[in-house]
Amino acid sequence: MRSRALLIAAAAAAAVFSGCGRTVTRTDPGTVTDLSGWWNDTDARMVADSMVAMCISGNWLRIGDRGDAARIPPSIVVGNVLNRTTEHISTDVIMNEIERAFIESGRIQVIATRGERGEIRDERRDQERFASEATAAEFGREVGAQYVMMGTLDSIIDEAGDTRAVYYTVSLELIDVETAVKVWMGNLEIKKIIEW
Repeated sequence: MRSRALLIAAAAAAAVFSGCGRTVTRTDPGTVTDLSGWWNDTDARMVADSMVAMCISGNWLRIGDRGDAARIPPSIVVGNVLNRTTEHISTDVIMNEIERAFIESGRIQVIATRGERGEIRDERRDQERFASEATAAEFGREVGAQYVMMGTLDSIIDEAGDTRAVYYTVSLELIDVETAVKVWMGNLEIKKIIEW
């Protein structure tokens, strides 16, 4: 009797919850979606594309040539973008989008990040031990980064009644690894008005 009552309760609960189902629609990842008004994937992509376009059109590319290296694209490692907003924002997404935009430009060599280089060196050690001599990758052949890009993401929120304004500013700097000179700085602003 008790198991039958539990079975009826479970069936009733299933019927109630199935009526409250949610609809999921797959869409193109490039589709602009701004449901909440907070930072999202569209913002990260837009910032990366715009900032990289500004960066590669800067004077540092012309005046930063190092002798014969002028024919070789400059090498950049994308460092940290510090999130100073009140939102939880994955800055890894921003950094990955910046790397993608640099690579797609064809004008910059993107160097693996510190963590990625550690994994690659572990793989090289494994190959040194387990791979044939003809196929094992050699140590000491990495391309050193000439520049490091890093920056910050800040926001200001203004709210009154049913309206919220969110102002984001992304600031990036490109720093010469050898001299520690800042060779380029860029800033991009996004402002959103959300009304209920």
